[in-house]
Parts: sequence; C-alpha cells; structure tokens
Amino acid sequence: MLFHVEMHVNLPTDMHPDVAATLKADEKAMAQELQRAGTWRHLWRVVGRYANVSIFDVESGDELHEILSNLPLFPYMDVTVTALTRHPSAI
Repeated sequence: MLFHVEMHVNLPTDMHPDVAATLKADEKAMAQELQRAGTWRHLWRVVGRYANVSIFDVESGDELHEILSNLPLFPYMDVTVTALTRHPSAI
C-alpha cells in the first residue's frame, strides 16, 4: 500500500543543541535505511519549513504507524497520513 505522509517537525526552542543534533542524525540514518529498503519511496523537503512530504510503500496502516512512531523525531512531529490508490486515468 502507498501512503502520502506529511511531517512537520516542531523541536522545542529550549532543546539543547547537542540533543537536537543527535536526534537529527539518528533520524537521517533511519530514513536512509528505510529508503534503501524501498519502504520510504520518496522524501521531499517543503521549502521554507522544517517539514517533508513522503511516500511510503508498506503492507498496512499498522506497519506505517510502527515505522512512524519509531522515528527519533516522532515525539516532535505533527503527521498527516493519506492512503493512496491508483487513479483510473493513470497510465
């Protein structure tokens, strides 16, 4: 199943810079691992925001929830998920 996922990151302004740097590095490593596995199919930055638009290819909503909730930055994200299906006019 394909899912369109919007993630908006809201790190606390008083978060220690070292903690933020570690979270970001861990997030990057996990995102790249999932991309190499073909699970995180597309990852696009939203210009001017600490946000991204992504496409995930997973077996179920439960699997996607497990992946998202294990992202290091997840506690600081607002996430919107939309299930996708093939459009009848697509070629």
